[in-house]
Amino acid sequence: MPTTYRRLFRTPEFTPLFLAASTQVAASTVSGLALSTLVYAATGSPLLSALSMFGPSLAQVIGAAALLSAADRLPPRAAMINLAVAFGLGTAVLAVPGLPLWAVFTTIMLLGLVGSIGGGVLYGLLSEILPAADYLLGRSVLNMSVGAMQICGFAAGGGLVTALSPRGTLLTGAALYLMTAVVTWFGLSRRPARAAGRPSVAATWHTNVRLWSSRPRRYVYLALWVPNGLIVGCESLFVPYAPRHAGLLFAFAAGGMLIGDTVTGRFVPPAWRRRLDTPLRLLLAAPYLLFALHPAFVVAVAVVTLASIGYSATLLLQDHLMALTPKDIHGQALGLHSSGMMTMQGVGATLAGAVAQYVSPSTAMAVMAAGSVTVTLLLAPGLRGQPPTVPQQPSRTGRKECRAPADPAEIPPSV
Repeated sequence: MPTTYRRLFRTPEFTPLFLAASTQVAASTVSGLALSTLVYAATGSPLLSALSMFGPSLAQVIGAAALLSAADRLPPRAAMINLAVAFGLGTAVLAVPGLPLWAVFTTIMLLGLVGSIGGGVLYGLLSEILPAADYLLGRSVLNMSVGAMQICGFAAGGGLVTALSPRGTLLTGAALYLMTAVVTWFGLSRRPARAAGRPSVAATWHTNVRLWSSRPRRYVYLALWVPNGLIVGCESLFVPYAPRHAGLLFAFAAGGMLIGDTVTGRFVPPAWRRRLDTPLRLLLAAPYLLFALHPAFVVAVAVVTLASIGYSATLLLQDHLMALTPKDIHGQALGLHSSGMMTMQGVGATLAGAVAQYVSPSTAMAVMAAGSVTVTLLLAPGLRGQPPTVPQQPSRTGRKECRAPADPAEIPPSV
């Protein structure tokens, strides 16, 4: 293991945070595939199948507007434990035999609402555990764990669905969520909230307005949300595209993401980071255009793997977002990114499922990919024109940090 990775895992509390995040991804992967399979078998609808797997993301737009202040105003350990328990219980409810379809979607939307603060809590805590210089590498390692756990989760999930039935697989996912709570309880120490005050809708709205009012941050947020969400719409059609082999497609997509995050997080020098985010987002979408030709399944697997390398653009954009944002609102800034991304993934899944109601799933994937390429090209000029970072005052640890102007009043007139 390279020295930088060894140093990372020697950082106090990084290893238990990594284990908790990995277990949660495994739980989400296994239960998501089981639920999508269950709904598609019951309804035969590509739209409902896509919504069952990615629909909870739509509820995150409500959480982003109302709950995100909790990401910085709640003790992170307690918040992570409570979220894991809530998801474990909710997933167990989804496994109840004979649960009406409206109850299924009500439950997953409530889970999406509760989970809207999860990204802000997790990645805000990561920014506290690691020095600023190690954040990108730490974030890439968490992303690598997502890829690895999705590969294992989708492969194991497909086997569990066959061996245990979709409902048995959902119960397995519920148990994994509860295991996440146990790892968090014993592995992480109690920390105070990063910001003073109680979580509230007003506090959430005030900070969101502050984050969104900066033109450089707006471009970064849009680049993080929209191209990614449209390609997740492509992935939401894997079950109707290849019902018997959807788990394989998901696993290879996760493998491509793992490759991209490993290379980008470990080997891309800082000077290249601003240059590569647009090419990587184009890589994320362009290969899916080949689905317009209805390729053979082997070719489809290669296309999905290659395209998923482009997800590593998210690492570069998150690093840029941190440079543009004051530290005391890192949790909400990352939470807004996470909730917005998840919301756009839900929108992408809805759009893809709606298109697939009228054309083949393969053609619908190509349509979504074309939209993603278009958005990436439209955003590229605004991202190139952003101001450089400027030095901050030394932090309490004595290290200097860098950021760009954080608020509209700090932005130079030329921007």
